[in-house]
Amino acid sequence: MFSFLKNHPFAVDAFFENSLVLTFAVPKAELEHLIPECLALDLFKDKWAFIAIAMVQTKNLRPKGFPKFMGNDFFLIGYRVFVSYTNKAGKSLRGLYILKSETNKKKMEFMGNIFTHYNYTTTDISLIDRENTKEITSTNSNFKIVIDKTDHEVALPEDSPFADWKEARRFAGPLPFTFTYNKKNKEVLIIEGVRQNWQPTPIKIASYSFGFLNSLNLNGPILANAFDIQNIPYYWKRGKIEKWK
Repeated sequence: MFSFLKNHPFAVDAFFENSLVLTFAVPKAELEHLIPECLALDLFKDKWAFIAIAMVQTKNLRPKGFPKFMGNDFFLIGYRVFVSYTNKAGKSLRGLYILKSETNKKKMEFMGNIFTHYNYTTTDISLIDRENTKEITSTNSNFKIVIDKTDHEVALPEDSPFADWKEARRFAGPLPFTFTYNKKNKEVLIIEGVRQNWQPTPIKIASYSFGFLNSLNLNGPILANAFDIQNIPYYWKRGKIEKWK
């Protein structure tokens, strides 16, 4: 009865205190089955497709126009595929297709699943920030990241398909759009994000493991880049729906 509420019916404001994004390159054939028919993989050299894992410390998340004190603070995790969509006007839009979303608070899971299609679940998050390393772990979600903070000149991850960090930034996110597809009605929900102060800083990942990534049974995803971004004013516009074919 209230399914329309899930279509992002109002704009949302937030402030990203910190956003950590790891992007993995995968041969395109490995990801084609994960996206709906209306989308195409956003490819590099017609070979590599990408899955990004974003971990965001979000502050004052609230409907746009509401005062900050009515906002909430959450840790959000998104597993997304880089895609493109050609809209009815013939314009190609680069964006994300969400595979899984997690948060550290039940309130965000509850509200997020009322107003989005992102299927939030709640998990535990532990952050340990030391002088030379930073660790982010979850027992329930079976992941662990260790960031090496000692190097000031960070090299691209070994085996990255990119030639340099400039080339890598194109696939660092956030892409402007997020897409959801209603296969029954052949409707595409388009949500546009607007950001300020997006200045990705390369970081060195000492080690990582992700239970969800392993569950996809991909053939050797390669860590292509890793960036840290701080202090980003951000908002999502109200969702727009259009018919596909």
